[in-house]
Amino acid sequence: MPQDYDKDAYPEPPRQTPVVDKQTVLPNPALILSNLFYYSVDLPVTTFRNAIDSIRSKNKYYYYHQQFRRVPELIDCQEGDYVCYYEAEMQWRRDHKVDQEIVKIVQERARACQQREGPSYKQNCAKEFQQFKEASRAYQLRYGDLGAYASARKCLMKQKERMMAQAQNA
Repeated sequence: MPQDYDKDAYPEPPRQTPVVDKQTVLPNPALILSNLFYYSVDLPVTTFRNAIDSIRSKNKYYYYHQQFRRVPELIDCQEGDYVCYYEAEMQWRRDHKVDQEIVKIVQERARACQQREGPSYKQNCAKEFQQFKEASRAYQLRYGDLGAYASARKCLMKQKERMMAQAQNA
């Protein structure tokens, strides 16, 4: 501090921390409860968690994607096998989401090429747009016109109807 400051406005801070004047000999109940919680709950849980983490660190597993085993399709299920029906439905839903994402990625690539190339995108991005056309056509053939409540059973019936129509036209 400079030597010419106003000592009344800015008194000097104390040199040492003052000692707390204890009024009673009884222990602080908040301190007792916090120590009780620490030693009965927090310390054992933390110790157990650290032990588990040290065991896990030796055998580290990296989960990037959940991998499901392929299950039989709906056409391969026995009649009345409801577990097989359910598994086939879940497999179909996963495949549907994967196919949606494939179409989105191909579309994003085509749009990025169009943005990058500018006015000459038709000749420079022909491969990307052809790939998008094929992916969207395949998606439409498989999942188009199924409606909001699409299911594996509806998709199978659509495929059967398309095969019957092709057989009649041939």
